[in-house]
Formats: sequence, C-alpha cells, structure tokens
Amino acid sequence: MDLRRYAFGATAAVLTSMALIVGLGAGTSDKTAIIAGLLIIGVADNLSDTLGIHIFEESDAAETHALGISVQNYVTRLVIVLSFTAIVALLPLPAARGTSLVWGGLLLSILTYLIARTRAARPLPQILLHLSVAAVVVAMSQVIGVLIRRMS
Repeated sequence: MDLRRYAFGATAAVLTSMALIVGLGAGTSDKTAIIAGLLIIGVADNLSDTLGIHIFEESDAAETHALGISVQNYVTRLVIVLSFTAIVALLPLPAARGTSLVWGGLLLSILTYLIARTRAARPLPQILLHLSVAAVVVAMSQVIGVLIRRMS
C-alpha cells in the first residue's frame, strides 16, 4: 500500500477535525454548529484541498495518476471526518471532545507508525513529534474558541 496516497488526507482530516471540535466546543456548546462545521470541512474544504493536490500532481509532467491520488485523498478525508462527526452526534459534547482527541491521537499514531516502519525509522520518536504538533494545533484552537466566547 502506498501510504503517500493517504497520508496528507488522513493527517489533515484528523488535525482539522480535532481542532474544530475543541475550538468550536470552547466557543459554543451547540452540537449542531460543530456537526455543520465538520461536514463543511469534510465536503467543501476537502474538495478545495483535493483540487489543489490534483493541480499540483498534474503540474508534474511525469505524474500519470493525478486523478487516482485526488480521489483517494478526498475519500480518506471524508471517511475520517465522518467518523468524528459520528462521535459528536452520538455523545454528549464533553465526552465527544475527549473521545475525539483519543480517536484522533490513535489515528495519527497508527499512520505515523506505518510510515515510520516503511522508512525503517524508529516509530516512537515520530509518533511523539506528530502528537506534539497535534497538541499545539488543538491548544491553539481551544484558545481561539475561549477568546471568541469571551467576546460574545
């Protein structure tokens, strides 16, 4: 399996979903707004990024699989965002926040592990690095959500 075809979409979907759930959750307690935000990133933002990837791939004269890469990116992101959407829809918001962080951390760790193994690198340092970056993204989203709530 060529992990390059999934890595960008999976990483973007995990980080964006966790950030959105935490950030919007800090700014509002409206699950409908959070679910709408997740679906917007899962469909519209995903399509925008996928088109960017597609055009980037087409710009490489040697690339002949731009459409396949684009479709795999879109589907990967959509499935992952839908998994986070289900978590928010099915659980009370505080539980959904915690569950989404665990789920996102698990997905990111698995992806990082698989990539590290294919590169013959030590997985643990890579996992810790990627989880640290994810923690920064989530923390920044939390701060933004809190600041927006205070300004309202």
